Amino acid sequence: MSRLLIRGGNRLQGEVTIQGAKNSVLPILAATILTGGSVELRRCPRLRDVEASIRILQALGCKAGWRGDVLEVDTAGMSGCDVPDALMREMRSSVIFLGAILARCGEASLTSPGGCELGPRPIDLHLSGLRALGAEIDDTGGTLHCKAAKLTGREIVLGFPSVGATENLMLAACGAEGVTVLSNAAREPEIEDLQGFLNTCGAEITGAGTSTVVIRGGRPLHGGTYTILPDRIAAATYLCGAASAGGEVFLRDAREEHLSAVTAVLREAGCDVTGGSAGIVCRRTGRLTAPRPIRTAPYPGFPTDAQAILMAALLRSRGATVFEENIFENRYRHVDELVRMGADIKTEGKVAVIEGVKELYGAKVRAPDLRGGAALAVAALSAEGETSLTNIKLMDRGYDCIENAFTLLGGNIKRVNY
Repeated sequence: MSRLLIRGGNRLQGEVTIQGAKNSVLPILAATILTGGSVELRRCPRLRDVEASIRILQALGCKAGWRGDVLEVDTAGMSGCDVPDALMREMRSSVIFLGAILARCGEASLTSPGGCELGPRPIDLHLSGLRALGAEIDDTGGTLHCKAAKLTGREIVLGFPSVGATENLMLAACGAEGVTVLSNAAREPEIEDLQGFLNTCGAEITGAGTSTVVIRGGRPLHGGTYTILPDRIAAATYLCGAASAGGEVFLRDAREEHLSAVTAVLREAGCDVTGGSAGIVCRRTGRLTAPRPIRTAPYPGFPTDAQAILMAALLRSRGATVFEENIFENRYRHVDELVRMGADIKTEGKVAVIEGVKELYGAKVRAPDLRGGAALAVAALSAEGETSLTNIKLMDRGYDCIENAFTLLGGNIKRVNY
């Protein structure tokens, strides 16, 4: 087992290149099933969730392996349509394989997905949409048995702009006859990235990034080469690291147009943030000031994935900051760990109130989930003394060696075995 040892007090200074987006590459790996050929994915991050997706592909009879930072996938020899339960339990986004397998094989069988415990994340929108396309689904006994002799495009209105449901239905619709129109679709940049990959491989999809996505199904897909979008949540993490510890950092390849909700709050709090074609510069000198209330919302609103990370950056700001979490019920699990470091945080239901403190102190803390672990690392960068952060395997689900990135920026952080 490993932990991170973080000694605070160093102002951050330097440059880091942003990794490929976790939330892009996972649905794209599922989408490779539709190509029935060879795919090269460039700027692919080496994450626990990516490795889990590779194992799912291999369990289905596909080939996948690394060549530097390029992931090569060949799904021509796919021979199965069942995903083993042990692999499904490794990550929540494993359910994204359902639409792709169903479209290619006409049937699919998998169990309920796992992942971080952030509260209920039902897949009812996935299932109702697939049924609308013509799938027959038996979801009794904890296993999803899906069959579709034929999928037919139609208009589907999502009750909530779910990212996962939008992606799953885009994949299934590629194998459906006719046109599928997804209304109230999720608008995240990662949806655009999935569209970009599928179109590169021969699909005809328009509208990703808006609330209406149109998929003209039935087109034969082929392999290709594609470069993954830079990870906006990883970029937000390093921006918040600079806001927490102070200093000046340059995040190469980060795209501010995908981070405007986060950079707007950082500017209001007192950071100097400048975005350009090459990346983003963030500078923090004096003490931060509490910004206006922050409410998480579907994109382009403030991302729930950045809530804990920004909270950590604002722990020593002047005044009180209010957060309202509107996406997940159980996304304040990092609060008790931050309090161990000297933070002053009160929660009630969806609301958390942070009273700025003058100092934070190193402590023994445990990552409660992927982004909560990143928040603890951000807080530790500005704490007195040393912080020991355990359960970092959850952080490895979404960060390609977070300690290396913060070290490049001047942080005193290292991974040790225990």
